[in-house]
Amino acid sequence: MISLGEVIETNTMIEKENLDVRTITLGINLLDTISDDIDKTVSGIYEKITRVAKDLIKVGNEIETEYAIPIINKRISVTPISLVAASSAKNIDDYVRIAIALDKAAKEVGVNFLGGFSALPTKGTTKSEELLMRSLPFALKETDNVCASVNLASTKTGINMDAVALMGKMIKETAYETRENNSIGCAKLVVFANAPDDNPFMAGAFHGVTETDNVINVGVSGPGVIKKALEEARDADFATLCDVIKRTAFKITRLGQLVAHEASIKLGIPFGIVDLSLAPTPAIGDSIAEIVREMGLEEVGAPGTTAAIALLNDNVKKGGIMASSSVGGLSGAFIPVSEDHGMIEAVRKGALSIEKLEAMTSVCSVGLDMIAIPGDTSEETISALIADEMAIGVVNQKTTAARLIPAYGKKEGDEIEFGGLLGSAPVMKVSSFSSRNFIRRGGRIPAPIHSFKN
Repeated sequence: MISLGEVIETNTMIEKENLDVRTITLGINLLDTISDDIDKTVSGIYEKITRVAKDLIKVGNEIETEYAIPIINKRISVTPISLVAASSAKNIDDYVRIAIALDKAAKEVGVNFLGGFSALPTKGTTKSEELLMRSLPFALKETDNVCASVNLASTKTGINMDAVALMGKMIKETAYETRENNSIGCAKLVVFANAPDDNPFMAGAFHGVTETDNVINVGVSGPGVIKKALEEARDADFATLCDVIKRTAFKITRLGQLVAHEASIKLGIPFGIVDLSLAPTPAIGDSIAEIVREMGLEEVGAPGTTAAIALLNDNVKKGGIMASSSVGGLSGAFIPVSEDHGMIEAVRKGALSIEKLEAMTSVCSVGLDMIAIPGDTSEETISALIADEMAIGVVNQKTTAARLIPAYGKKEGDEIEFGGLLGSAPVMKVSSFSSRNFIRRGGRIPAPIHSFKN
C-alpha cells in the first residue's frame, strides 16, 4: 500500500520539482508490411501505424487525468526502415516517400515524434542501408515528426568507418537542407554505437527485431527531484550522497512502472521496459548541470565533473532497478547541451568544451548530444567526432551516441534556437586541426580483443 505521506511527497515532486513521465513510446513491428511493391509498402506502413496506435493519445491522457501524473510525450517507434524497405525501395526518392508516410501517420494519431527511420550498418553496409543514409537530408527536410538513427558500431563487430565517413557527409547535407530552420534536421538525427532495441527516447528510438509485435516502453525523468534531494545532503559524505540518489531514483522509477503498467492494460499491449535515463529540459530546475553543481562543483565541466556524472549514473540505476519489473533502453544520464539550461550556461562561461563532453561520454550513454558546431565544420571533422564517440562505446561495451548540428551559416559563439524540448544552443568550438586523411582511409576498425567472449 502507498501511504498518504508518499502521495503527498509525489505530488510535491510533480508540482515543484519537474517530475514527469517523459514519454510513453509504443513500439510497432512493421516486418509484416514488407512487399516488393513500393506502393504497397508505403500504404501498409501507414495503415499498420494508424491502426495499432489509434488509442495511444487517448490512453495517455486518461492516465494523466486518473493519476494526476504529467505525461509529456506520447511517441511511436517502428522497425528500422532499412529492413522494412529493402525489398521495395530502389532509390532515394522511395525512402523519402516512406518518411513522408511515417510523418503523415504520426500526425494522424497525434504523436509528437516517430522514431525508426533507421539503419544498422554496424559491420557492413547493405544497399538498402546506404540508400536510407543518403536519403536522410531530404527525408528530414520533408518531414516534421520523423526521427532518424544509424547504428555505426558495436563491441562485437567494431566500427564501420565507411558508414562513419558517409554519415559525416549526410549530417553536413542535412544541416544545409534544413538551413531555413537553424539546421533542425540534425536535431532529429542521432548516430549510435551499441544501440539498444528498446530505447523509448528520441531521436534514437526504434523497434528492434528482438522485440515482440508491439510493446509499451516508458521513459521517466526527474533531474529536478534529484537536485532537490541533494540540497538536503550538502554537507554529507559520498556514501550518504549515493544513498540519497538511490532512494530518490527508486521513487521516480516506481512512478514510471505504474504508468507503464496502466498503459499496457488499457492498450492491451505488453509492457516492455522502463528507461532510467535522467532527461533534462530547458526549464529552470530540471537540469543535469544543476545536479553537478549541487554535488559541490562550481560549474559543470570543472575537474571532477566526470566523476560526478559517474556517481549519478550508477546510483540512479541502483535505485531504479529495484522499482521496476524490467529496466532497459539507455538507462543513463543524458547530457544534451541545447536541452539543459545549465549546460548552456556552462558553455557560455567557457567551462564546458566538446572535449570534456566526450570524456563524460565514458560514464553516460549520450555524450555529444545536441551539440551545435560551426556551419563550416568539414564533413571529415564531423565523422572524426563521431568516430571518437563510437570508440568509447565499443571499447567500454556500452551505448554511446552523438547528435551534432553543424548550424548552417553560424560560427563559434552564435546561438541557435529550436524551441520546445529541443531548446537553444550556443555554437561550440571545434578543433581546427584536420582529420581528413584518417577518415578517408575507409574500411572497418575491428572489434576489440575483449569482445571475444564465446
